[in-house]
Amino acid sequence: MNRAVFRFAFASVFVAGLAGPAVAQDTAPATDDAQKLAVEGLSKLLDALDAFVKSVPQYAAPEVLPNGDIILRRLNPDQTPAKPKAPAPDETHT
Repeated sequence: MNRAVFRFAFASVFVAGLAGPAVAQDTAPATDDAQKLAVEGLSKLLDALDAFVKSVPQYAAPEVLPNGDIILRRLNPDQTPAKPKAPAPDETHT
């Protein structure tokens, strides 16, 4: 399991463990509102963390070629480089 995914899973379980008993208790309405806001805030924070982890590129182990070049291959290439457009045949530069 990826280290970042493990950290995210651990944080999620930790927050759920904290929020579960706190929400189950019978408390004053003001405290319930504060708890709901805290849970919503932590949920948004974890969603942002998840988006950040997914946006970080992941690479395979480096490969050393016989000529000494080192290749770092991306595991999840989301974007391919844009290819330059060739000029249309009717566009002539004089």
